Amino acid sequence: MKLSSSNFEDGQVIPGNNAFCVADPENHVALAPNRNPALAWSDLPAGTRSLVLICHDPDVPTKPDDVNQEGRVVPADLPRCDFYHWVLVDIPATHGGLAEGAHSDGVTPGGKAGPDADGGMRHGLNNYTEWFAGDDDMAGQYFGYDGPCPPWNDSLVHHYVFTLYALDVERCPVEGTFVGDEVREAMAPHVLRQATLTGLYSLNPDVLV
Repeated sequence: MKLSSSNFEDGQVIPGNNAFCVADPENHVALAPNRNPALAWSDLPAGTRSLVLICHDPDVPTKPDDVNQEGRVVPADLPRCDFYHWVLVDIPATHGGLAEGAHSDGVTPGGKAGPDADGGMRHGLNNYTEWFAGDDDMAGQYFGYDGPCPPWNDSLVHHYVFTLYALDVERCPVEGTFVGDEVREAMAPHVLRQATLTGLYSLNPDVLV
């Protein structure tokens, strides 16, 4: 089972077009095109009836004290946690990929609609839902893909792990509004195989990627 993208190679930098934010010399960050990357897959296992796609960043700071603060740096040894950027279930097993921009093209204040997506697929909530909860201009439910926007003062390069799961059921056993952890738990007994693709991203000009 293989997963790839025409936008970036495994272990390489995700382009700004596929990010939520890009670096800005005056304001640290600026909103980006936020287009979901193109993805392609092959060699699905026998018995695959549907697919699930999850993109998460395991390098998100667990404490906000230093995040995006002038004159401070988020330390590399700070414990990190998962941040979900994309949760898409019920991808038909007949699909061989997803086109760039098909599920996100631009930043949508308040989040894109969901959970229903084209072709009978369903989107879960990503963690921008929590990130923007206290922001009057951006608060809302963020379904579908929203790309990288790590702290501009983080000392670590962030990893964005796209994982494709082949399931033995046509419908992922989650209902209503759901999040990444719920999908991981619900689909666990049905996973036949999985494949990953990892992209790198940083907004810190002092960090090499």
